[in-house]
Amino acid sequence: MYRPRYFNYITSKLSALKTEIELRGKLNYLDLHLHSENFYLFFFNELFGWQLQNMNAFKANTEGIDLIDHGNKIVVQVSATATRQKIESALAKDLSAYAGYVFKFISISKDADALRGKTYVNPHNLTFNSQTDIHDVASILRYISVLDADDMGRIYRFIKKELITEVDPVKLESNLAAIITILAKEDWNSDGSAVETKAFAIDKKIVFNNLDAARDIIDEYGIHHNRVARVYADYDKQGNNKSLSVLDAIKRFYVTHKAKFSDDALFFKVIECVAERVRESANYVPMPEEELDLSINILVVDAFILCKIFKNPEGYVNAVA
Repeated sequence: MYRPRYFNYITSKLSALKTEIELRGKLNYLDLHLHSENFYLFFFNELFGWQLQNMNAFKANTEGIDLIDHGNKIVVQVSATATRQKIESALAKDLSAYAGYVFKFISISKDADALRGKTYVNPHNLTFNSQTDIHDVASILRYISVLDADDMGRIYRFIKKELITEVDPVKLESNLAAIITILAKEDWNSDGSAVETKAFAIDKKIVFNNLDAARDIIDEYGIHHNRVARVYADYDKQGNNKSLSVLDAIKRFYVTHKAKFSDDALFFKVIECVAERVRESANYVPMPEEELDLSINILVVDAFILCKIFKNPEGYVNAVA
């Protein structure tokens, strides 16, 4: 159900990192290479269940090896260059202390497909299968694409924490306004219920509704509640009560699907429905997927905070049954 949403986000972030490494490398700005080496250490540990450590923690500037997992007997070279010479140069270093270890090569910016299936000079006889032990962004994404929803969600949440994107407040408010305008133009047959404004414990509502995976979304995007209120207020000054229309739209998706879905699945179903409605609108001007994802998450979390979706443990009048 929400696997496509997870996968789209993961793809956009890893692809953006790959492109940025390549561009900065051409300018000889190599600071991101070191950051990426550490990112892939934790990323591969999360993805494959390895226990990689940075070799610099044991010995500075170890030639041929950047990361090591003694438990699983894995050594890794991380490189922005993907050539046969680069791999054979690493294998030619004095790696005799790692007999029986598997050698992995990770290309962080270049496609490495042309390197797979070839035979390499391997003087220390490390275990190395060029078909399976060479990784690049494309091969990583192929692996992630077949994960189940729980595992893909776990990788999604890891990347969101590790690869944080600074939010441009002006652009964000512009995007929010555009999406609010689209949703407010739909004929939702509004029930006219008022917006709840009484404060309550968000954390208690999260627990009460058994929201686990959705907690990260709510915690991350709840900070934009006042920003959304400001956008709604700007419309209200023009005599357009769009907040009621948008909140009722989100509530309608919640009510429509709560008989079939519950808990996290229902929360992400609401997000999915809002995104589909926006994309299908004749008034939608395409924006980058990550920006659309951000804006819709913020609006759905705002509806959650205002008690338009999910049950309120305090039993306020406007709580959704």
